[in-house]
Amino acid sequence: MSIIRLFVITFFCVLISACVTNPVTGKKEFTTMSPEDEVAQGTQNYMPAQQMQGGQYQVDPALTAYVQTIGKKLVAVSDRKELPYEFVVLNNDIPNAWAMPGGKLAINRGLLIYLQDEAQLAAVLGHEIVHAAARHGAQQQTQGTLLGVGTLVTSLVLAEKKPEYGLAAMGVMTVGSQAWQAKYSRAHETQSDTVGMKYMHKAGYDPQAAVELQEIFLKLQDGKEPGFIDGLFASHPPSKARIAANKKEATKYSGGLRNKSQYQKAIAQLVKDKPAYEKFENAQKAMSMKNYIDALALVDQAIQQQPRENLFWDLKGEALLRQEKPTEAINALTQSIEQNPKYFKPYVMRGVAYQATNKLDLAEKDLLTSQRYLPTQDAVYYLGEVYLSKGNRSKASEYFQQAAQAGGELGAAATKKLESM
Repeated sequence: MSIIRLFVITFFCVLISACVTNPVTGKKEFTTMSPEDEVAQGTQNYMPAQQMQGGQYQVDPALTAYVQTIGKKLVAVSDRKELPYEFVVLNNDIPNAWAMPGGKLAINRGLLIYLQDEAQLAAVLGHEIVHAAARHGAQQQTQGTLLGVGTLVTSLVLAEKKPEYGLAAMGVMTVGSQAWQAKYSRAHETQSDTVGMKYMHKAGYDPQAAVELQEIFLKLQDGKEPGFIDGLFASHPPSKARIAANKKEATKYSGGLRNKSQYQKAIAQLVKDKPAYEKFENAQKAMSMKNYIDALALVDQAIQQQPRENLFWDLKGEALLRQEKPTEAINALTQSIEQNPKYFKPYVMRGVAYQATNKLDLAEKDLLTSQRYLPTQDAVYYLGEVYLSKGNRSKASEYFQQAAQAGGELGAAATKKLESM
């Protein structure tokens, strides 16, 4: 039996055995991911996803506790109460929220500032809980697998003749399917809106807030530059038709809690710090234009208004590094780490600064610490530099090879290092 026939038989055996009942709809659906796999995948990817999007918001831990309380109320009336749900507030300006398989949820600081009451927060969280409860992530992965079958079979054919072609084709397919899976389907979004309102009502909230939420999203979408809407609106596109559908659904319910005063109290620190974050955003724009003097001036003003925000210290450290002031950068980045010791980025930058000042042991420690939170090309490249300076050519080669495989400018630099060694 050829490898192709064996693959096809195995695949269709999986098709037959993988029909399961959707916990939300009660209907039979095909999925290649088991509930246990969902939980494992969510657990594995939850922390890296947080790290890539700013880490957890630390200035006001009470805000996260408040969000978690609302989330738990909705979980208690959901169709999959048994999932190990978690809720975090991410330190990110983009108005976004997301759910991973297995009940791992996040909402950005940048979205909370636009909401008006607890019911609207419940609308966001209820919607995301449905994505997890209805196994939408598992369904997306399954559809991605089905789309990839033709490409995968072609890859196997090529691999039998020339293995390098098969490996390359499968690599490209993996990247493409992962990017495709980042968006839920229109049917998933509609279901999350509809069932999310049911969860809101059962938890005592006014489902009309879900209508208002979509109206807020539509206003935010209008007139904003593309970078602003890449997060929430790429995966949860608002529209007038969606608002109309939600209005119709909301007529099935009458009233409920709004808890505006409780919500406004919970986000009071965010509101107070809004001018500081605006200065931070302007500092980021100045950095992108390599205007480091203005960036430093703006971020210093932000720090003066809110010295507990680690992202402000991060930006200051980065600006000082760009100006080749590593000692001053170390001081700023140390402040960042004190405010949030579980965020990868300041460790990478401080490691680079220590390496520039020939404090190799401290550089090694920081770069390795950063890797525990989020493996990055920057960290492995500079670990190569550190070990090369220490005379450990074997270790240096190992890290330069990792950096080279990632490509880009650092990859090219790592390749040159390997050639010179």
